Amino acid sequence: MKWNAWGDPAAAKPLSDGIRTLLKQALGVDNTARPEPAEEQVRLRPSALSGGNRDALSGIVGATYCRVDDHGRLLRAGGKSTLDLLRRKDSGVQDAPDAVLLPGDENEIAAILDYCARNSIAVVPFGGGTSVVGGLDPIRGDFKAVVSLDLRRLNELHALDEVSGEAELGAGVTGPEAERLLGAHGFTLGHFPQSFQFATIGGFAATRSSGQDSAGYGRFDDMVRGLRAVTPAGVLDLGRAPASAAGPDLRQLLIGSEGVFGIITRVRVRVHRIPEAVRYEAWSFPDFATGADALRAVVQTGTGPTVIRLSDEAETGVNLATTESIGEQSITGGCLAITMFEGTAAHAESRHAETRAVLAAHGGTSLGEEPARAWEHGRFGAPYLRDSLLSAGALCETLETATNWSNIGALKAAVTEALTTALAESGTPALVLCHISHVYPTGASLYFTVVAGQRGNPIDQWRKAKAAASDAMMRTGGTITHHHAVGADHRPWMRDEVGDLGVEVLRAVKATLDPAGILNPGKLIP
Repeated sequence: MKWNAWGDPAAAKPLSDGIRTLLKQALGVDNTARPEPAEEQVRLRPSALSGGNRDALSGIVGATYCRVDDHGRLLRAGGKSTLDLLRRKDSGVQDAPDAVLLPGDENEIAAILDYCARNSIAVVPFGGGTSVVGGLDPIRGDFKAVVSLDLRRLNELHALDEVSGEAELGAGVTGPEAERLLGAHGFTLGHFPQSFQFATIGGFAATRSSGQDSAGYGRFDDMVRGLRAVTPAGVLDLGRAPASAAGPDLRQLLIGSEGVFGIITRVRVRVHRIPEAVRYEAWSFPDFATGADALRAVVQTGTGPTVIRLSDEAETGVNLATTESIGEQSITGGCLAITMFEGTAAHAESRHAETRAVLAAHGGTSLGEEPARAWEHGRFGAPYLRDSLLSAGALCETLETATNWSNIGALKAAVTEALTTALAESGTPALVLCHISHVYPTGASLYFTVVAGQRGNPIDQWRKAKAAASDAMMRTGGTITHHHAVGADHRPWMRDEVGDLGVEVLRAVKATLDPAGILNPGKLIP
């Protein structure tokens, strides 16, 4: 991934004339390209790792895999949130890990953790680098130094049980590599978050990732059957059977733990045969409330789409769902919904027919296949557009939450109002877009995209807006995060999320597994 942008520079998305017109007319953004600093102009805080520490860590992983060069440190100086990318443009001195370590196996990880615990060195696990909540911030705190533990060398398919439909993958395997390794045997994981092209199996588990096919295959935590993690206190090897009544499920301590309890090294996941058929259909609803009721009817009936999502009026109006045409004339008024069905030809057809009957009965009008195919074609491209918007002087970021169906309207209104009010106070109107992309029998997620003009210090500007939205989520019955995780950004709201006693439980687990507190400090636990 590029050091100061989302991903592959070759996939960058220049702003269309339609987007430029929208920015100028609606938000007062002048579209003047801001100069981008060259990598060699970025000033990093000098490495605080002593020569003796560096020699000792090199002795564990080998000199090739212990790096202190500025290029390697910069690439792991944070994730890919708007705040991260704005910081990369700063001309001041920037924080970065003091070294980058690339262990090759669990023994090396255990040795690194032992050494760092004894020498007061913090350790930040690094997978694909796609965190958008400050999960990779190199927070040194009271430690002498902080190192980035890059897991990319843990990149094997360790086992595939074709009879049971389970695969064990190394934590450093990326989404595309997992599909390649499994596809060679006729299987797929079926997990496609927007970060799919870069994020890793370990990262999916550590953040409770939810992919765009979650209606059909579930969230990543639904897929996990077992995992291994190296902690400063020892190795946890969890998950003996498809289900168990042997006490609380300790896997759940590590799924969503964001590297603060241990380093996930292997994950055993449920996999599926590659589907033989895929069917598509897009729908239009007159308004968001009608569309949400239709999605609720589908999931509560259990008709079984692989993908089902609904854009609100604003998101539909700017064609954000069909990313190749953002800012152009909308294909439909009202609200756009996307459905997709995978499986055998007969199964995909039957589920498609049952779902379309439910959607039609709840006020939907079919738009045919093309908008759904256009969404699938561009579904990993939206983050690249944010890069161009930031360079043009716009502020652009996403945030998400979830709640019960009965509370969807109230939560959506509260978060939208919080964002528009906070950004208006900074001197800019805001365009707040929303969609439902993950559904459950009792509720759904709400995913917001916010575009405004950069005013004053855009880092402070966005922090205030995000805080207002987060307060609104807590006040109106939402969760602080549905699938982006907690990191450093959402940490101030964790006490509201789990309560005082819940925080004490998390601290007790931390004290048991990581007594020296070296693992990813400043994240998750208040």
